[in-house]
Amino acid sequence: MANTQGPQGNYDPAGSTQMFRAFVDDAPPPVQQQATSSGPRVGLIIGIVVAVAVVAAVAWLALG
Repeated sequence: MANTQGPQGNYDPAGSTQMFRAFVDDAPPPVQQQATSSGPRVGLIIGIVVAVAVVAAVAWLALG
């Protein structure tokens, strides 16, 4: 029989189980994100307005 044991055994040749347990046990508590009122939306709207302005300027220069 091989040297590996089932879940009840302590032998893990790769040590992955112990590393996983240490990672899970030592993980800090999750940080709750505070909802911003309009942070990402303002950036998206500004980006769209700038993109439309650039397209309009290129079209005006090309057709003018």
